[in-house]
Formats: sequence, C-alpha cells, structure tokens
Amino acid sequence: MKEKIKRIVDHYGIDVQLKYLQSEVFELNEAVIRQRSNPLSFISMASSRLSGKMNTYTKNIAGEIADVMVMLEQIRLYYDIPTSEIKNIMEYKVDRQIKRIENNKEWYHVLDRINMFLYIALFTRYFYKIS
Repeated sequence: MKEKIKRIVDHYGIDVQLKYLQSEVFELNEAVIRQRSNPLSFISMASSRLSGKMNTYTKNIAGEIADVMVMLEQIRLYYDIPTSEIKNIMEYKVDRQIKRIENNKEWYHVLDRINMFLYIALFTRYFYKIS
C-alpha cells in the first residue's frame, strides 16, 4: 500500500494534498460533532460497546479516521519522515500526557462527573422534547 499512497501524492502534488488533508480533518471533526451533539448517541455508543458491533456514528468516525490517516501517510512519505521518528515523538507525547493525568487525577474525576451530568441533562431534555 505504501507505493500506492506515494503514487497519489506524487501525482497530485503536496500542495493539493495538504489542502485535501484540511478537508479530511474537517470531515472527521464534523463526524465527531454529529456524534456528540446527539444525546441518543451516548446510549447507542454504550450499546455498541456491549454488543461489540459498531453503530452508525462509530462507522462514520472510523471512515473519516481512515481518510485522515491516508492523507497523513502521504505527507509522511512526501517529507520522507521515518515511521520510527513519529513513533518516538508519539511515545514522548503520550508519556507527557500520562504524567499530567497522574498530577491532576482528582480534577479529571470532577470533569468526568460534570460531563456525565451534562449527558444526562441533554438526554432528558431531548427525550421530553420528542415525547
């Protein structure tokens, strides 16, 4: 697949593909916003996790992630960035975030409770609106 992806970026050029990356990231963002803005999606996501099957929201997000990953791979190949370099940077950033989480454990629990309250409030509002 690497050769096919390289062929795409070589054919269209990096400037066109960088603009296309922006479009794909925007579409991923829209898919996430659609999922988060629908109060019923929270229940659908929980049900999907229990059943092991992807719901419509998850399938849409997965497709958009794939689009973004293809674009990112084109850029990585164009700039000849080794995968190992990206993995090292990712490892550093993940470790840094874990340290932040460890230093702020109590604060994140408060945020989790607030988020759950907001989901319940949105669901209740939506449920009573349609019934």
